[in-house]
Amino acid sequence: MENRFKDKVVLITGSASGIGEGAALYFAKEGAKIVIASRRIAENESLLKKIESLGTEGLFVATDVSRHEDVKSLMAAAVDRFGTIDIALNNAGVEGTTGVKTGDYTEDEWDRVIDINLKGVWLCMKYQAPIMVENGGGAIINVSSLAGLKGGRAGVAYHASKFGVIGATKATAIEYAKYKVTVNAICPAVIVTPMAERAFFSDEKRKEQAKYMHPVGRFGTVEEVVGAISWLASPAGAFVTGTAIPIDGGAGC
Repeated sequence: MENRFKDKVVLITGSASGIGEGAALYFAKEGAKIVIASRRIAENESLLKKIESLGTEGLFVATDVSRHEDVKSLMAAAVDRFGTIDIALNNAGVEGTTGVKTGDYTEDEWDRVIDINLKGVWLCMKYQAPIMVENGGGAIINVSSLAGLKGGRAGVAYHASKFGVIGATKATAIEYAKYKVTVNAICPAVIVTPMAERAFFSDEKRKEQAKYMHPVGRFGTVEEVVGAISWLASPAGAFVTGTAIPIDGGAGC
């Protein structure tokens, strides 16, 4: 253990699986104190045990990021337990209805995707940024998507939400730059996660089509995404703010 983030407080939403889970375990191995948050209780309680087995402190707060009071309570619980938030990974998200044309997309599904993917990121930043200002600085990393940089067939609400995350990231970065709070977005293409399995991997033809769009000829891994997150969260990334970094194997070229 190198303890690159020893005693830093890292808050991660959407921690039950995939990128969120991988990031939580990475930062725990590097000595950080971890706050995990999502709606899935059993998975997060299991993750909390893994975090604590690595010799660091953890906290799980059941949270629906689309609900204002849930997010407010999450941030208060983190500060009450650990005193502040140094690094925030706003990762909670849903894929919505993929492969459905705009004319067939339902209003209920639109509202659900926008509420979680976009409103949820805003609500998190709304409370994280002032905490970091009081702390003398910090790093916020929002999870957008390659679908936030280019159009496609991921569904109108998913594209709109992920484009919106980038806009919200840039606006907040400008507002808080002078307070030493960096705000950036990462834009993964298809990463091997449970979400990707639901969206792409259940049909072999669709899986091959998804792989083909990556010039490197394969899907990305959680570890590769976490590598970018850790850099943005570290002193090495302190001069980077307001950007959206593709992690896409060349798919956005």
